[in-house]
This record gives sequence, C-alpha cells and structure tokens, in this order.
Amino acid sequence: MEDTELHISGMGISKSVISTIVKNSAERVEGVARVGGNDIASNLVSVFTSHQVPTEHAIESSVEDDKLQVAVHLAVFYGYPFVKLADAVREAIAQDVSEQVGVSVSKVDVCIDSLVFPKE
Repeated sequence: MEDTELHISGMGISKSVISTIVKNSAERVEGVARVGGNDIASNLVSVFTSHQVPTEHAIESSVEDDKLQVAVHLAVFYGYPFVKLADAVREAIAQDVSEQVGVSVSKVDVCIDSLVFPKE
C-alpha cells in the first residue's frame, strides 16, 4: 500500500493536501489548461461533462532531507513558451506550499504532457 502521508518538519501531512495546493497553484498560472488528464478518456470526460478529472496520478510528492519535492503533470495552452511557463509554475508552487505549509520546496518537476489548441 502506498504511503498517503508525508512526514516533514515534525508533522504529518496528507499527500492529498499537498496535491490540492499544487493543483490550485499550477492552474492559476497563465497558460496552464489543467493539471493532469493527459489520456484520451479523461480528456473526453472533461470536454463533455462538468466533472473534474481526478489528479491522483498527476501530482507526486516526496520528502528528502526535510524538504518537499513535487512533480506535476500538465496540459498547457498552445502559444506559451514551455520554459517560461514551467518557471512560472515552479515559482507559484514553491511560494504557495512554503506559505501554506511552512516547509521548503527543494524541487518542482514540471511535466508537460499535452497541448490544448484554441477553438477556431
């Protein structure tokens, strides 16, 4: 069974709490279409319904040397330079996690899994 809690700075934090913070931070960055949902089935669900696509595999978190490490998988809008977009996502996540949780973020890996094209 996968560990669902992270132990950092003398406290236990649910991975789902970290995922919620990361998702909200990333989705506020201009150019990010959504967190996760890079497969065809979840794309169709999000297009044809108002249901949120689960992000359980879209955000990974771990602790190393008492610092948080995060990986986030994204769908991004076409036309935004990937390097600048990834930097903005890293900064937003690191700042929000640090402010909300009170721990340092040593690493944020940004994985761009798909592009979303504007509707003509």
